Amino acid sequence: QVQLVESGGGLVQPGGSLTLSCVASGSIFSIVVMGWYRQAPGNERELVASIRPGNTNYADSVKGRFAISRNNTKNTVYLQMNSLKPEDTAVYYCNVRAVLAAGGGLSDTWGQGTQVTVSS
Repeated sequence: QVQLVESGGGLVQPGGSLTLSCVASGSIFSIVVMGWYRQAPGNERELVASIRPGNTNYADSVKGRFAISRNNTKNTVYLQMNSLKPEDTAVYYCNVRAVLAAGGGLSDTWGQGTQVTVSS
């Protein structure tokens, strides 16, 4: 199985920056894709950004402000968030899809979520 530990959320003023981190551990043979989603109160969970070998994908609302990156040796994904706006306020969730070791098949794992609040 895969375990995820997220960190980096908090309170920031509009225009500020935050970096989220998510470390994956467990019986991982290879990671297919790592991503960040968010869910604001009353809204559905939405994709913010994802990264796989040779490809990154962003929601239109964060293009040019957020950057996703990955450290393969540490099985860690980062989300650098700049020029934050109040509408970015949400719980941010890490998601990892991986091939498990020893023929364990595919896994799709969610982190526990980290709160990001953008407010003056």
